[in-house]
Amino acid sequence: MDHQGEFRRAALELGVPDDEIGRFSRHLRLSIGLSVGGGPPVGQFGGLPRLPVGMKWPSAGDVPLPLLLSVDCGALPRVDGFDLPADGTLLFFVNQEMDHEDGSGRYARVVYVPEGTETAVAEAPGSECVRERLDVSAELGAELPLWLQESEDEDWHEFWEDLDWEDMSPFQQRLFRYMERDLPHLDGLRALAHDLWPSGAGAGVVIGGYADDEVINSIAEQTLAGREKAGEIPAVPIAKWYSHLEEEKHRLTSEWISLASEARAYEEYRTSFVIRHDDLAAARVDKALAVTSFEAP
Repeated sequence: MDHQGEFRRAALELGVPDDEIGRFSRHLRLSIGLSVGGGPPVGQFGGLPRLPVGMKWPSAGDVPLPLLLSVDCGALPRVDGFDLPADGTLLFFVNQEMDHEDGSGRYARVVYVPEGTETAVAEAPGSECVRERLDVSAELGAELPLWLQESEDEDWHEFWEDLDWEDMSPFQQRLFRYMERDLPHLDGLRALAHDLWPSGAGAGVVIGGYADDEVINSIAEQTLAGREKAGEIPAVPIAKWYSHLEEEKHRLTSEWISLASEARAYEEYRTSFVIRHDDLAAARVDKALAVTSFEAP
């Protein structure tokens, strides 16, 4: 389906100029929200995986990894600019406690099983590897980068309307000028996108869309530290370093995409899998990075 065309036609009916619609659409991504029940199943939370015949249950050394989620790529709605495989199955394994404590990523694994592969229901190495099976359905949702989002949290430091001009970094000031000058109908366009594709709030897992800010922040910090160590960029005062960090995060946001991200929940582990666009397009899902956090009140 031509989602960009659908959005453009609806925005034109609201009287928004075509060039502004184009600018806004460059930042708009559609994601796939997965919820228990509610429609035809496209996958499942937990349960036992179907693995290629002869393949061992994914593990990290002698630690087997529980199945978090499996999805039938052919049953998912197609999304512009999101190059999921057209068919086959994606399986997400993670030992969340170990992944959170270790941070190396070795306690998480994404497996792609192409269509036509001979598979069998895997025998679990132990009961601790098997979560309750829950069938899930899919619904599209609209996502925007953090700097274009609305927020009801008045303590959110990146809610632009609450920032004084002198408190903004030069990079933040450039983004704010862009919103003011080039997106005068931002509120209406944002509302239209969420009206057309409302999924998100009730989804247990979201596939696609923007990578979590904390994940991108971690990648950006490591990237800048590596460039400093290699002498590619000079060491700078801490305030200037944070400005570089903001710009690097902005760049990485276009390079990386969320592959699957659990909804936030207090006092529970949640895992986000992110991947570069080009790796996803080539089905190199083994290149995905996983980050597990623990949400505490």
